[in-house]
Order: sequence, then structure tokens, then C-alpha cells
Amino acid sequence: MLAKAVRSHWAVENELHWSLDVGFREDACQVRKDNAPANFACMRRMALTQLKQETTKKLGIQGKRRRAGWDQAYMETVLKGGFHLDAIALGISQRCGN
Repeated sequence: MLAKAVRSHWAVENELHWSLDVGFREDACQVRKDNAPANFACMRRMALTQLKQETTKKLGIQGKRRRAGWDQAYMETVLKGGFHLDAIALGISQRCGN
């Protein structure tokens, strides 16, 4: 039973890492000074959450990132899609590991 819980936890961790690495090239990031790595990691996780919640386009994470970079209206759709003010106040520090 414990082994199943551990495998389940690592499956979630591996999926998150894979999504961040493929969608945001996290492993190639060379940000190393002071708090910048933690800040960038937090921003990447928040962006990944927003992109996953956006369902108007049938694109992968990379495709949605590119589309948001090219199309201001789509970027606004992504940014408006998943933020709820109470969740921001309560959840950012938890999502970012603080």
C-alpha cells in the first residue's frame, strides 16, 4: 500500500517535471543568481496552470505558449481564464513552495 502511494506521488512529480521541461525548457534555464531560480520556477508553474486551464484551443503547452506570444487576444484569454482572486491570495505561496 505504501509503495503504491509512493509510485503515485512520483508519477505526479515526473509528469510536472516533464511538462515544465518540454513546455518551458526548464532544464536549459541558466538563471542561477539569488532568488531568481525560485522566482522563475514559481512563474513557470503558474503559467503551466493557466495554459492547462485554457480550453478554447486544442493545442499542447508549447503551442499555447507560442499562440499567446503571437496573438494578444489569445494571451488575454489565457490570463483571464484561471485566476480567481481568493485563490491567488491563498494559493501562490503554497504553489511556489513558500
